[in-house]
Amino acid sequence: MRKRHSPEQIAAALRQADAGTPVGEIVRKLGIHENTLYTWKRRFGGLGTPEIRELRQLREENTKLKQIVADLSHDRKMLQEIISKKL
Repeated sequence: MRKRHSPEQIAAALRQADAGTPVGEIVRKLGIHENTLYTWKRRFGGLGTPEIRELRQLREENTKLKQIVADLSHDRKMLQEIISKKL
């Protein structure tokens, strides 16, 4: 089961890790795997809560925009094929 943790939870976990709290204790509290914490550390290392939230929103928006571009490219290709068949 995949859980999404809030930017506040991620930032708090990273602050605890930086403060010296044992990794085992942090992952037990959040119910995550140790690798997840290290992934968060790699991704969001020096960021605070607002930056994490903004980064997540930008990534979601980027994914949506990529899908829109792919759909439009597909539509354009189909229209060009129709036009070339008529000529």
